[in-house]
Amino acid sequence: MSRARTGRRPSLHELPLRGRLTLMTTAVFAVLGSGLLLLNWLSARQLLKENRHRIVPASVLAPAQVEPSPTAAPQGSSMPAAIATPAQAFEDFQHTVLSDLLLRSLLLLAVFTALAALLAWWGSSRSLHRLSQVTAAARRIGTGSTLDERLGLTGPHDEVRELGDTFDAMLDRLDRSFTAQRRFTSHASHELRTPLTLQRTALEIPLAQGRVPADLRPAVQRALDANARSERLIAALLTLARGESTQLTPHPVDLACAARDALADLADEARTEGIRITADPGSAPVAGDPSLLRQIALNLLANAVRHNHRDGAVTVTTGAAGGLAFIEVGNTGRLLDPDEIPALFEPFQRGREHRSDGSGLGLAVVRAITLTHHGELTATPRPGGGLTVRVELPTAPPEQAPRSPASEGAASGGGLPGKAHR
Repeated sequence: MSRARTGRRPSLHELPLRGRLTLMTTAVFAVLGSGLLLLNWLSARQLLKENRHRIVPASVLAPAQVEPSPTAAPQGSSMPAAIATPAQAFEDFQHTVLSDLLLRSLLLLAVFTALAALLAWWGSSRSLHRLSQVTAAARRIGTGSTLDERLGLTGPHDEVRELGDTFDAMLDRLDRSFTAQRRFTSHASHELRTPLTLQRTALEIPLAQGRVPADLRPAVQRALDANARSERLIAALLTLARGESTQLTPHPVDLACAARDALADLADEARTEGIRITADPGSAPVAGDPSLLRQIALNLLANAVRHNHRDGAVTVTTGAAGGLAFIEVGNTGRLLDPDEIPALFEPFQRGREHRSDGSGLGLAVVRAITLTHHGELTATPRPGGGLTVRVELPTAPPEQAPRSPASEGAASGGGLPGKAHR
């Protein structure tokens, strides 16, 4: 395709609705105005013809044929070749009037067509302003993490108002549905924790007292392991339900402290697998739920350690730039197709290679918490294999200085023991 074709002008269907309405209104006005002008000009000409006898007498319109007298004019005298009669004067008058009428009508039509275009643009802008409000509100709701915002349109009960009310009703139904789903997940998880705790206690007590026969000990241990997996799954479901909730009380938190806590929790597991962790914890102050924000760091680091190969590497970086605080975790591992990345953040996605019997909710929880805190999550496959996940959150106001016991412990030597870990 040539450059001339790529730079073609947009067609009528590619114009915005405001432009199409303006063109249509202007075209209708111009066509109707031209028709009115033509009818007016034809009517003026017809009226002049019908009333011609009122201006020019009939005797003049049809003069008698009179023979010229030889003595009427002496020979050798010079007379004009043609003398303007009243009929000819009326013809000139009619032509002049009709020409001037046509010219002035065309000029007035052009002026009023331009005014009609301006008024059509202004009127369409006024009419579409409320529709733009609906679009902007829908975009905010669609890109946000909550469904509690409503359009609440005011003004006349027209089609735009009806559209806004219908959209609000749809949001109400969606909000009720998602709220009921989160409530059910939370309640079901709470209800399941009690019987699982009783089962674990019933298995641990006889095992600790030595009242279990030797041939039954492996079966009891497998039952305890399954019980532990169920408890971890329920805890993850509770965290996911809480992460998707909008009822959060923000507190100042430093993502660097959350990263240190996660490194301390996973240090033994990383050491067992030979995973080398390199950390660069810079100050990253944010405002949000402390336990949920620490869960972001813990889940990201656990995912990097468990979805890795032996003697692999993990990098953890926190900091702030451009009004955003971030935590970035990268790990080695198998090569990932970019098309696989979105599926990794869906619930119960464990990946092809994993070292534990996890629930598959880790990255789904990270995404839910990030959206609830109005943040942004990006994941990029590494060229040599593995994944880099970055979470960006709005920074906390300067007057909110994040403080936590973890930061104090790190300052006293109980936090991150250096830049590299094995």
